[in-house]
Amino acid sequence: MSTYVYGIIRAAHSPLGQDTDGIGDPPRPVRVLTRGELAAIVSDAPEELRPKRRDLLAHQRVLDEAAAGGVVLPMRFGSTSPDDDTVIRVLAERAEDFLERLRALDGKAEYNIKANHDEEAVLGLIMAGHDEIRSMAKANREAGGGTQEQKIRLGEMISAAVQAREATDAELLRQALEPMAEEVSAGPPSTGWLANLSFLVDRSSAELFLTRVREFRQEHPHLELRINGPLPPYSFVDTPSQQGEGGTSEAFGAAAAQPNG
Repeated sequence: MSTYVYGIIRAAHSPLGQDTDGIGDPPRPVRVLTRGELAAIVSDAPEELRPKRRDLLAHQRVLDEAAAGGVVLPMRFGSTSPDDDTVIRVLAERAEDFLERLRALDGKAEYNIKANHDEEAVLGLIMAGHDEIRSMAKANREAGGGTQEQKIRLGEMISAAVQAREATDAELLRQALEPMAEEVSAGPPSTGWLANLSFLVDRSSAELFLTRVREFRQEHPHLELRINGPLPPYSFVDTPSQQGEGGTSEAFGAAAAQPNG
């Protein structure tokens, strides 16, 4: 049976609860494999592993419990190894990189922020700030809506202005919050969001960071912000090392940002 890997911790990490359940139906008991200064949080892997909500939440729950006891390097959902021995070998092969990243992430948490436009509000800003668009819209209204060609032209101009505003607002968001964070990671673009940014924040500065988020929201009421955190530092786990041989790349390939909606 293959081994499912949730994350990596220091061997001296506070122990997980003995009754911690992981993914699967029925849930697989979570255990810890240790090699030197490192340990991996694992369980048996189900024969068929799919990103069902139940298992995604179980993966998150295990990492949340681990993070309560100290820094953890979270693996992406679905990270598996052929067996326990391979996991232990990876811990030995990449020990220097894992320990360096554990030190870098100690005492820090991830906050993910997604931004979107309030469509009505941003349209008002565009009309107020673009004389040509405003004039064309007025001319079309006075002409009973305008010709089909005029309607298409106006729509194209508005669309271009909205796209430009999205790029501007995404950069404004990054510039406003980046000074409050240790690192910033841009997530994959997703439909409906003009920005998807993760910030690595020292836990002692978390309230100041969240205060700045609230201030930014007040300064830009045409933006809708969705905040998720504190999270284990999913987006900041990658290490520069070469991955080991013999199946280890599947076990500990670069960790990725965990789905957070």
